[in-house]
Parts: sequence; structure tokens; C-alpha cells
Amino acid sequence: MRVLGIETSCDETGVAVYCTKRGLLAHALFSQVAMHAAYGGVVPELASRDHVRKLLPLIRQVLDEAGMRPADLDGIAYTRGPGLVGALLVGGSVASGLGYALGLPVIGVHHMEAHLLAPMLEEAQPEFPFVALLVSGGHTMLVQVAGIGRYRLLGQSLDDAAGEAFDKTAKLLQLPYPGGPALEKLAAEGNPGRYRFPRPMTDRPGLDFSFSGLKTFTRNMVQAERGDSRTRADIARAFQDAVVDTLAIKCRRALEQTGVGGLVVSGGVGANRALRARLQEVAAEQGARVYYPRLELCTDNGAMVALAGALRLQAGERQEGNGFDAVARWPLDSLRPPGEPTPSRRVS
Repeated sequence: MRVLGIETSCDETGVAVYCTKRGLLAHALFSQVAMHAAYGGVVPELASRDHVRKLLPLIRQVLDEAGMRPADLDGIAYTRGPGLVGALLVGGSVASGLGYALGLPVIGVHHMEAHLLAPMLEEAQPEFPFVALLVSGGHTMLVQVAGIGRYRLLGQSLDDAAGEAFDKTAKLLQLPYPGGPALEKLAAEGNPGRYRFPRPMTDRPGLDFSFSGLKTFTRNMVQAERGDSRTRADIARAFQDAVVDTLAIKCRRALEQTGVGGLVVSGGVGANRALRARLQEVAAEQGARVYYPRLELCTDNGAMVALAGALRLQAGERQEGNGFDAVARWPLDSLRPPGEPTPSRRVS
């Protein structure tokens, strides 16, 4: 089955073609970072308009690179949510329109399920069951995964996600947008011993996260230690070390509690090299193995949507009629295994 995947949940337009027999055939991504940089963050209306401009040209490009025509497709998948509703509507309307015109089944995909399954695009694939750490811009969660659609939420962020904390701290340090990669680069120059920041919620049982207090602690430190570039680098290092240690401690607990042998790490923060190195250590201590998607597929992309859609379409799941969904908030653990219906709200 050859499936076209469309991702428009936020500020990146992603398109890909995935084949259940041959794997990923082609993918392309257009990032809106340059456009939003002037505002220091994503402007939803601008994001939606740019998806409208870029989506159809990217679809043509990806089909050409895959050596395919639209008629060669067997299905279409799009990100249904969670995300910015206006941006989601762009992908949903294009996918549903193409499906209607070509007579193809269409399915709306959960954005975080797509991230969770992204390592299955690689040669070394995790086997069920495993624990997934999902650390995208707006989400930080630990999930026990027994199979596709069989998810048990172990813990999640109660306020700011790790990615949000990275971006907001980068602003405090006057770093350019997007803040996460810029902060990681600055932290690499910092002295790890000068400051020690708190590791939030690690002194109590449980697997939930909270990064708003750490963000506030960092802001107070920045205001108190108005110094040179060396001071900024040391603060960036202390902040990153605190986030990495917190995530690592919670991942160790999750592996211990579940007894599984695999840890999947996906989402934009999963590209952070310090986090990857630390989680490798944690997994080795627990006799487990860590699985990541390649760096270019850690952030939002069409490849993960095409994969997730293909697995569900292959099982006979698809949206009914010509309507489509756009869901701003959608709990991951509300999903069902392929073939079992998930409640939806139609947008006709």
C-alpha cells in the first residue's frame, strides 16, 4: 500500500510517500522558521496561509521524487490533531479533496501517535511492548505501548512541556528563534559546574513532569547574574542539564516500573544530543535499548504521518464520507487499535 502523508499541524509543511512493502519512498519538508522568527514564535494565521501556498507544490515534488502519479496512490493520510486548528484544516481539506477526486481512502492521524511510530521508519525498529518518551514542542509524555492504538499514559507535563521551556529560556537568554537548537549550541560552550538548577518533580514518586518552575528559576538567575556571554553559556548549560536529568530520571523509573526492554524517543527535543547521550546511559543501566527516528524525522514531518496512516488504512480503518476532522486537543490514550472506531467530529 502506497500512502501519501500530509503534516500541517503547526509551522512545518511536510509531505511524504510511504509504501508498506518498500518503506519511505520520498519526503519533503518546508519550515516556516524564517517567517515566524521576526515575531519570536509561531503566528497561527501566518502558518495557515503558508501551508496553503506550499502544500500542493510539495505534493507534486514528492510524487515526482517517488516516480509516481496521483493515480498510483492507494490512500492518503493527514494530521487530524492535536495542533493549530487553522493549520490542520489546510491539510485535512487538501487530503479529503484529493481522496474524493482520486477515489482513495483517507484517514486522519493523531500527531503524537505519528511521532511515537516514527522510529519504525528506520532499519532498527522497536518491538512491542516498549515505553515512549514523546518530547515535541507542546508535549512531554511517557507512554507504555503494547501495540498500535494500545497506549497507557504513564506521565505527562502538568504545565510547560520541555520544548516550551527550551524556547522560553532561549528568549530569556536573547537567543534567536527557534530557541531549542540555539540554546543547545550555547550550552555546549558552558561550564557544567558553575550553576546547578533544580530537577523538578524528581524528589517525589510518579512520572509526571513540570517545567514552569524551572523556567522561573532560570529567569530569576538571568536577572540576578547579568553578565557576559560566558555567564549566559553557563546558565544555558545548567538549564539543559536540569531538563536532561529530569527526563532521564523519569525514563529510568518508567523502564523499571514496566519491565520492558525498549525506549522510543521522538519529537523535536529528541534531537538534542545531550539528551540522546544521557538516555543511552539510562537504557544500558536497565538492560534496555533506545530507538530514535533519524534527526530529520524528529521534528514534524510527513513521513511519520504517512507511516501511521498506512498502518491504520491497511487494517481497514478510514474516515467516512467526504468530511474531515481538525482537533486542537486530542488525548493520545483515547485512541483505539486499528479497525476499532474512534469518536470524531465532522467538518463537512
